[in-house]
Amino acid sequence: MSPPPAQPGMAWASLALGLLLMFGITAYPRALVDAAGKPDHLAATLAAWAMAAGLVRGVGFVPRNGLLRIALSGWASALACCVALLRLYLVRG
Repeated sequence: MSPPPAQPGMAWASLALGLLLMFGITAYPRALVDAAGKPDHLAATLAAWAMAAGLVRGVGFVPRNGLLRIALSGWASALACCVALLRLYLVRG
């Protein structure tokens, strides 16, 4: 008899990124505006995706659906966060 599959467990880096984004955006929402003071919706969407993926993967949940597994992975969280930061850097000039 084979042993049961191992549980994925918590991903502390993803959880830390998700919590950092959650508290950071709540405390300072002006971080997601462009140079003119208008909200940058693409950066906000990417930051929200990074936050959600970080929290989902961080607590140890791994979806069965392959597309959701990729979209809510730790790598997706890091990539979305980096692209959001790059977008804000380029938009602000």
